[in-house]
Amino acid sequence: MESFILWLEEGFGLSPEIQLDLLQTALTIILLWIVNRLAIGMLIRSVKNIERRYQWQKGLGYLISLVGLLLIGRIWLQGMQTLVTFLGLLSAGIAIALKDPLMNIAGWLYILMRRPFDVGDRIEISDVAGDVVDIRIFQFTIMEIGNWVQADQSTGRVLHVPNGVIFNTILGNYTRGFEYIWNEIEVLVTFESNWKKAKGILQKIIDDKAAKEMPAIEKNLSKVSQPYMLKVGKITPIVYTSVENSGVQLTIRYLCKPRHRRSTASLIWESTLQSFANEPDIQLAYPTQRFFTTEAKGPDLWREETKV
Repeated sequence: MESFILWLEEGFGLSPEIQLDLLQTALTIILLWIVNRLAIGMLIRSVKNIERRYQWQKGLGYLISLVGLLLIGRIWLQGMQTLVTFLGLLSAGIAIALKDPLMNIAGWLYILMRRPFDVGDRIEISDVAGDVVDIRIFQFTIMEIGNWVQADQSTGRVLHVPNGVIFNTILGNYTRGFEYIWNEIEVLVTFESNWKKAKGILQKIIDDKAAKEMPAIEKNLSKVSQPYMLKVGKITPIVYTSVENSGVQLTIRYLCKPRHRRSTASLIWESTLQSFANEPDIQLAYPTQRFFTTEAKGPDLWREETKV
Protein backbone atom coordinates (compact mmCIF):
# COMPACT_ATOMS: atom_id res chain seq x y z
CA MET A 1 0.00 0.00 0.00
CA GLU A 2 2.81 2.37 0.86
CA SER A 3 4.51 1.64 -2.48
CA PHE A 4 1.26 2.44 -4.32
CA ILE A 5 0.94 5.77 -2.48
CA LEU A 6 4.58 6.53 -3.28
CA TRP A 7 4.01 5.65 -6.95
CA LEU A 8 1.05 8.05 -7.16
CA GLU A 9 3.08 10.78 -5.51
CA GLU A 10 6.06 10.37 -7.82
CA GLY A 11 4.16 9.62 -11.02
CA PHE A 12 1.26 12.12 -10.77
CA GLY A 13 2.47 14.60 -8.20
CA LEU A 14 -0.31 13.73 -5.74
CA SER A 15 0.63 14.24 -2.11
CA PRO A 16 -0.66 11.75 0.48
CA GLU A 17 -3.14 14.37 1.72
CA ILE A 18 -4.63 14.85 -1.77
CA GLN A 19 -4.78 11.08 -2.27
CA LEU A 20 -6.72 10.76 0.98
CA ASP A 21 -9.13 13.50 -0.11
CA LEU A 22 -9.68 11.75 -3.45
CA LEU A 23 -10.37 8.45 -1.69
CA GLN A 24 -12.84 10.07 0.70
CA THR A 25 -14.55 11.81 -2.21
CA ALA A 26 -14.93 8.54 -4.14
CA LEU A 27 -16.27 6.72 -1.08
CA THR A 28 -18.75 9.53 -0.44
CA ILE A 29 -20.05 9.41 -4.03
CA ILE A 30 -20.40 5.61 -3.93
CA LEU A 31 -22.17 5.70 -0.57
CA LEU A 32 -24.64 8.38 -1.68
CA TRP A 33 -25.32 6.47 -4.91
CA ILE A 34 -26.15 3.32 -2.92
CA VAL A 35 -28.44 5.31 -0.60
CA ASN A 36 -30.17 6.86 -3.61
CA ARG A 37 -30.78 3.46 -5.27
CA LEU A 38 -32.12 1.95 -2.03
CA ALA A 39 -34.44 4.90 -1.46
CA ILE A 40 -35.77 4.74 -5.05
CA GLY A 41 -36.42 1.02 -4.62
CA MET A 42 -38.44 1.71 -1.48
CA LEU A 43 -40.43 4.41 -3.28
CA ILE A 44 -41.26 2.08 -6.18
CA ARG A 45 -42.54 -0.57 -3.78
CA SER A 46 -44.47 1.71 -1.42
CA VAL A 47 -45.81 4.59 -3.59
CA LYS A 48 -48.17 3.44 -6.34
CA ASN A 49 -49.25 6.87 -7.61
CA ILE A 50 -46.95 7.65 -10.56
CA GLU A 51 -47.06 11.46 -10.23
CA ARG A 52 -46.47 11.42 -6.49
CA ARG A 53 -43.64 8.89 -6.84
CA TYR A 54 -42.03 11.05 -9.52
CA GLN A 55 -42.13 14.14 -7.28
CA TRP A 56 -40.64 12.22 -4.32
CA GLN A 57 -37.94 10.76 -6.55
CA LYS A 58 -36.94 14.18 -7.91
CA GLY A 59 -36.91 15.73 -4.43
CA LEU A 60 -34.80 12.88 -3.09
CA GLY A 61 -32.32 13.32 -5.94
CA TYR A 62 -31.94 17.03 -5.20
CA LEU A 63 -31.50 16.36 -1.47
CA ILE A 64 -28.81 13.73 -1.98
CA SER A 65 -26.99 15.99 -4.46
CA LEU A 66 -26.99 18.83 -1.90
CA VAL A 67 -25.73 16.53 0.87
CA GLY A 68 -23.01 15.23 -1.43
CA LEU A 69 -21.92 18.77 -2.32
CA LEU A 70 -21.67 19.71 1.35
CA LEU A 71 -19.74 16.57 2.30
CA ILE A 72 -17.30 16.79 -0.60
CA GLY A 73 -16.86 20.52 -0.04
CA ARG A 74 -16.02 19.86 3.60
CA ILE A 75 -13.39 17.32 2.56
CA TRP A 76 -11.61 19.67 0.19
CA LEU A 77 -12.05 22.85 2.19
CA GLN A 78 -9.86 21.44 4.93
CA GLY A 79 -6.86 22.10 2.67
CA MET A 80 -7.78 25.76 2.15
CA GLN A 81 -7.50 28.62 4.56
CA THR A 82 -10.91 30.23 4.07
CA LEU A 83 -14.22 29.63 2.37
CA VAL A 84 -13.78 32.90 0.48
CA THR A 85 -10.76 31.50 -1.35
CA PHE A 86 -12.71 28.44 -2.45
CA LEU A 87 -15.72 30.45 -3.62
CA GLY A 88 -13.47 32.87 -5.49
CA LEU A 89 -11.77 30.08 -7.41
CA LEU A 90 -15.11 28.39 -8.08
CA SER A 91 -16.79 31.54 -9.40
CA ALA A 92 -13.83 32.31 -11.66
CA GLY A 93 -14.00 28.84 -13.20
CA ILE A 94 -17.75 29.08 -13.70
CA ALA A 95 -17.49 32.48 -15.37
CA ILE A 96 -14.92 31.22 -17.87
CA ALA A 97 -16.02 27.70 -18.73
CA LEU A 98 -19.63 27.18 -17.69
CA LYS A 99 -21.63 29.86 -19.46
CA ASP A 100 -24.18 27.55 -21.12
CA PRO A 101 -24.59 25.16 -18.17
CA LEU A 102 -25.04 28.17 -15.88
CA MET A 103 -27.75 29.49 -18.18
CA ASN A 104 -29.49 26.12 -18.02
CA ILE A 105 -29.32 26.12 -14.22
CA ALA A 106 -30.82 29.62 -14.18
CA GLY A 107 -33.59 28.36 -16.47
CA TRP A 108 -34.20 25.43 -14.13
CA LEU A 109 -34.54 27.79 -11.15
CA TYR A 110 -36.91 29.98 -13.17
CA ILE A 111 -39.06 26.95 -14.04
CA LEU A 112 -39.19 25.88 -10.38
CA MET A 113 -40.07 29.35 -9.05
CA ARG A 114 -42.29 30.85 -11.75
CA ARG A 115 -43.74 27.52 -12.93
CA PRO A 116 -44.52 28.45 -16.56
CA PHE A 117 -45.10 24.71 -17.00
CA ASP A 118 -44.93 21.53 -14.95
CA VAL A 119 -44.63 17.81 -15.58
CA GLY A 120 -47.77 16.69 -17.43
CA ASP A 121 -48.40 20.03 -19.19
CA ARG A 122 -48.63 20.24 -22.97
CA ILE A 123 -46.39 23.04 -24.28
CA GLU A 124 -44.93 24.46 -27.48
CA ILE A 125 -41.43 25.96 -27.47
CA SER A 126 -38.77 26.49 -30.16
CA ASP A 127 -41.15 25.29 -32.90
CA VAL A 128 -41.73 21.93 -31.19
CA ALA A 129 -44.71 20.81 -29.12
CA GLY A 130 -45.25 17.97 -26.69
CA ASP A 131 -46.13 16.79 -23.20
CA VAL A 132 -43.57 17.54 -20.48
CA VAL A 133 -42.43 14.22 -18.96
CA ASP A 134 -39.35 15.28 -16.97
CA ILE A 135 -37.60 18.40 -15.63
CA ARG A 136 -33.93 18.29 -14.66
CA ILE A 137 -31.23 20.79 -13.72
CA PHE A 138 -29.88 21.24 -17.27
CA GLN A 139 -32.80 20.21 -19.49
CA PHE A 140 -36.44 19.23 -19.60
CA THR A 141 -37.90 16.41 -21.66
CA ILE A 142 -41.06 16.38 -23.76
CA MET A 143 -42.93 13.67 -25.64
CA GLU A 144 -43.38 15.19 -29.09
CA ILE A 145 -46.81 15.69 -30.66
CA GLY A 146 -47.83 16.82 -34.14
CA ASN A 147 -45.06 17.12 -36.74
CA TRP A 148 -45.94 14.41 -39.31
CA VAL A 149 -48.82 13.11 -37.10
CA GLN A 150 -52.22 14.76 -37.50
CA ALA A 151 -54.36 16.40 -34.80
CA ASP A 152 -51.64 16.90 -32.16
CA GLN A 153 -51.16 13.25 -31.31
CA SER A 154 -47.89 11.75 -30.08
CA THR A 155 -45.12 10.91 -32.55
CA GLY A 156 -43.33 8.67 -30.07
CA ARG A 157 -40.15 10.76 -30.11
CA VAL A 158 -38.63 12.06 -26.85
CA LEU A 159 -37.08 15.54 -27.18
CA HIS A 160 -34.57 16.99 -24.71
CA VAL A 161 -34.68 20.80 -24.51
CA PRO A 162 -32.03 22.87 -22.64
CA ASN A 163 -33.58 24.89 -19.81
CA GLY A 164 -31.82 28.08 -20.96
CA VAL A 165 -33.97 28.24 -24.11
CA ILE A 166 -36.88 29.47 -22.01
CA PHE A 167 -35.24 32.93 -21.76
CA ASN A 168 -35.01 33.64 -25.50
CA THR A 169 -38.06 32.05 -27.14
CA ILE A 170 -41.83 32.10 -26.90
CA LEU A 171 -43.42 29.47 -24.69
CA GLY A 172 -46.99 28.32 -25.26
CA ASN A 173 -48.82 26.26 -22.64
CA TYR A 174 -51.89 24.34 -23.82
CA THR A 175 -53.09 23.28 -20.37
CA ARG A 176 -52.06 26.02 -17.93
CA GLY A 177 -54.65 28.74 -17.35
CA PHE A 178 -57.55 28.28 -19.76
CA GLU A 179 -57.71 24.51 -20.27
CA TYR A 180 -59.52 24.55 -23.63
CA ILE A 181 -58.53 25.37 -27.20
CA TRP A 182 -60.57 26.23 -30.27
CA ASN A 183 -60.80 23.54 -32.93
CA GLU A 184 -62.27 23.89 -36.43
CA ILE A 185 -63.69 21.31 -38.84
CA GLU A 186 -64.31 22.27 -42.46
CA VAL A 187 -67.25 20.61 -44.24
CA LEU A 188 -67.60 21.32 -47.99
CA VAL A 189 -70.96 20.77 -49.74
CA THR A 190 -71.81 21.29 -53.41
CA PHE A 191 -73.36 24.51 -54.71
CA GLU A 192 -76.49 22.53 -55.65
CA SER A 193 -76.93 21.26 -52.09
CA ASN A 194 -79.33 22.77 -49.59
CA TRP A 195 -76.53 24.41 -47.64
CA LYS A 196 -78.91 26.08 -45.17
CA LYS A 197 -80.27 22.68 -44.12
CA ALA A 198 -76.71 21.35 -43.92
CA LYS A 199 -75.67 24.25 -41.70
CA GLY A 200 -78.62 23.60 -39.39
CA ILE A 201 -77.72 19.92 -39.13
CA LEU A 202 -74.11 20.73 -38.28
CA GLN A 203 -75.16 23.31 -35.68
CA LYS A 204 -77.42 20.76 -33.97
CA ILE A 205 -74.67 18.12 -33.98
CA ILE A 206 -72.10 20.40 -32.39
CA ASP A 207 -74.61 21.80 -29.88
CA ASP A 208 -75.45 18.28 -28.73
CA LYS A 209 -71.77 17.33 -28.45
CA ALA A 210 -70.83 20.48 -26.53
CA ALA A 211 -73.78 20.54 -24.15
CA LYS A 212 -72.05 18.36 -21.55
CA GLU A 213 -68.83 20.41 -21.66
CA MET A 214 -70.36 23.88 -21.41
CA PRO A 215 -70.66 24.00 -17.56
CA ALA A 216 -67.01 22.96 -17.18
CA ILE A 217 -65.93 25.50 -19.82
CA GLU A 218 -67.81 28.34 -18.13
CA LYS A 219 -66.40 27.37 -14.72
CA ASN A 220 -62.83 27.26 -16.04
CA LEU A 221 -63.28 30.57 -17.84
CA SER A 222 -64.53 32.22 -14.65
CA LYS A 223 -61.54 30.83 -12.73
CA VAL A 224 -58.89 31.92 -15.23
CA SER A 225 -60.37 35.40 -15.70
CA GLN A 226 -59.36 36.30 -12.12
CA PRO A 227 -55.53 36.34 -12.57
CA TYR A 228 -55.67 37.29 -16.27
CA MET A 229 -57.58 39.93 -18.21
CA LEU A 230 -58.94 37.25 -20.52
CA LYS A 231 -61.50 38.11 -23.19
CA VAL A 232 -62.56 34.90 -24.90
CA GLY A 233 -65.77 36.24 -26.43
CA LYS A 234 -68.31 33.73 -27.70
CA ILE A 235 -67.67 30.31 -26.15
CA THR A 236 -70.66 28.43 -27.56
CA PRO A 237 -70.02 26.41 -30.76
CA ILE A 238 -70.87 28.04 -34.06
CA VAL A 239 -70.92 27.16 -37.77
CA TYR A 240 -69.53 29.73 -40.22
CA THR A 241 -70.30 29.94 -43.96
CA SER A 242 -67.91 30.72 -46.80
CA VAL A 243 -67.57 29.96 -50.52
CA GLU A 244 -64.73 27.93 -52.03
CA ASN A 245 -63.99 26.90 -55.62
CA SER A 246 -65.66 23.52 -55.28
CA GLY A 247 -68.69 24.45 -53.15
CA VAL A 248 -70.03 26.05 -49.98
CA GLN A 249 -67.73 25.58 -47.00
CA LEU A 250 -69.29 25.22 -43.55
CA THR A 251 -66.72 25.61 -40.76
CA ILE A 252 -67.55 24.17 -37.34
CA ARG A 253 -65.80 26.02 -34.52
CA TYR A 254 -65.93 24.68 -30.96
CA LEU A 255 -63.93 24.45 -27.73
CA CYS A 256 -62.31 21.21 -26.62
CA LYS A 257 -59.47 20.03 -24.40
CA PRO A 258 -56.12 19.78 -26.22
CA ARG A 259 -55.82 16.02 -25.81
CA HIS A 260 -59.41 15.46 -27.05
CA ARG A 261 -59.01 17.29 -30.34
CA ARG A 262 -58.85 14.24 -32.60
CA SER A 263 -61.46 12.16 -30.75
CA THR A 264 -64.04 14.97 -30.78
CA ALA A 265 -63.41 15.66 -34.47
CA SER A 266 -63.91 11.96 -35.22
CA LEU A 267 -67.26 11.88 -33.39
CA ILE A 268 -68.47 15.02 -35.17
CA TRP A 269 -67.50 13.64 -38.58
CA GLU A 270 -69.27 10.33 -37.90
CA SER A 271 -72.47 12.12 -36.91
CA THR A 272 -72.17 14.41 -39.96
CA LEU A 273 -71.77 11.53 -42.42
CA GLN A 274 -74.69 9.64 -40.89
CA SER A 275 -76.93 12.71 -40.99
CA PHE A 276 -76.02 13.72 -44.56
CA ALA A 277 -76.62 10.15 -45.78
CA ASN A 278 -80.33 10.60 -44.98
CA GLU A 279 -80.60 13.90 -46.89
CA PRO A 280 -80.76 13.48 -50.70
CA ASP A 281 -80.48 17.24 -51.25
CA ILE A 282 -77.12 17.50 -49.44
CA GLN A 283 -73.95 16.25 -51.12
CA LEU A 284 -70.34 16.58 -50.02
CA ALA A 285 -68.25 18.45 -52.58
CA TYR A 286 -64.95 17.47 -54.15
CA PRO A 287 -62.81 19.00 -56.93
CA THR A 288 -64.41 18.46 -60.37
CA GLN A 289 -64.01 19.65 -63.97
CA ARG A 290 -66.93 20.30 -66.32
CA PHE A 291 -66.75 20.07 -70.12
CA PHE A 292 -69.46 21.25 -72.56
CA THR A 293 -69.64 19.83 -76.10
CA THR A 294 -72.07 20.42 -79.03
CA GLU A 295 -74.06 17.68 -80.74
CA ALA A 296 -74.20 17.27 -84.53
CA LYS A 297 -77.86 18.36 -84.58
CA GLY A 298 -77.03 22.00 -83.90
CA PRO A 299 -75.20 24.50 -81.73
CA ASP A 300 -78.20 25.08 -79.45
CA LEU A 301 -78.05 21.61 -77.93
CA TRP A 302 -75.38 21.10 -75.29
CA ARG A 303 -74.25 18.01 -73.43
CA GLU A 304 -72.54 18.37 -70.07
CA GLU A 305 -69.86 15.94 -68.94
CA THR A 306 -68.45 15.98 -65.44
CA LYS A 307 -65.13 14.38 -64.57
CA VAL A 308 -63.49 14.10 -61.23
